[in-house]
Amino acid sequence: MNIFEKITNSYHKKTPFVAYRKPNEAVISGFFMDNDSLFFVDDFSEKGFVFAPFDNQQKAILFPINNSEFISEDLSFDAIKFKEKDFCNNDSSQEQHIKLVDKTIEVISNNDLKKVVISRKEDLEISDFNLIKTYQKLLQTYQNAFVYVWFHPKIGLWLGATPETLLNIENNTFKTMSLAGTQVYENTKNIVWKSKELEEQQLVTDFIESQLTGISSNLKIDKKETIKAGSLLHLRTKVTGELNENSTLKTLIRALHPTPAVCGLPRGNAKKFILANEFYSRSFYTGFLGELNLQKNKIETENSSLFVNLRCMNILDDNVSLFVGGGITKDSNPKNEWEETVSKSKVMKRVL
Repeated sequence: MNIFEKITNSYHKKTPFVAYRKPNEAVISGFFMDNDSLFFVDDFSEKGFVFAPFDNQQKAILFPINNSEFISEDLSFDAIKFKEKDFCNNDSSQEQHIKLVDKTIEVISNNDLKKVVISRKEDLEISDFNLIKTYQKLLQTYQNAFVYVWFHPKIGLWLGATPETLLNIENNTFKTMSLAGTQVYENTKNIVWKSKELEEQQLVTDFIESQLTGISSNLKIDKKETIKAGSLLHLRTKVTGELNENSTLKTLIRALHPTPAVCGLPRGNAKKFILANEFYSRSFYTGFLGELNLQKNKIETENSSLFVNLRCMNILDDNVSLFVGGGITKDSNPKNEWEETVSKSKVMKRVL
């Protein structure tokens, strides 16, 4: 039985599982539980697969390695040809989102907020959803992303293809990144970034540096670079360092999550604004997920590999919820911000 058959069986039996492929790798891995017990992370010393919400005051879910069958195999399936479906944008959603962006700009202009990430949920009805085909389309289309399917009968079904690493750590050496700024790829090498996107990305980088300075050493901040994620381009800055002896993985995660790339600055005030003003609950969108303290064999050291949950969808029966957002600063243009969310939603609509 290959891993796709394992996914199908687990989903039909309504038992928890996650299958995932890391960026630019040819291996797919999975955790498969045999009952619907719900486990939570306590202090991030646990071992398994973690699925954490945006709100870091809520509990993160764990598929413990000791309560799961772990599978890892070479990724192989026939190429899928598919046509993109047309989905109509909701005029009321556009008006609602633009009003919220207007309000956000006004608040930023009149207090100490520098940036707030505003998001929205887009609900679609589909009649012919096929879990395996949809997941394989994600794998095929977004090879440089962390592509996953996650299910727990008490929580729901999630799929995603995220371009953003929250954290990789082995022993005390970690890698993270700041990722911000978006534009549609126009099939050209002459890429120009506007001051708004450059400023937004620098805010994220500065935040990460300030958060890590007190708990790490040998911090290295790379130069900005442009990366491609599907049909979109983003600005990225890689960051590496070593965790201090008196700091823990929990300390590091709390320092980073949620980053300004998904929340805003100052983080506490931006988070309060989001929770009070967005028209829905983000749940696991803009949370994080991935391997927690895994040791693949006796020789390897423990490694955690965590990704921000972007470009994702939540599926219930024939209803699909897509989640998209963008960073708002004092220089944002509400109509442009709406168009950015439309471009981002197309990333996931391509596979439906």
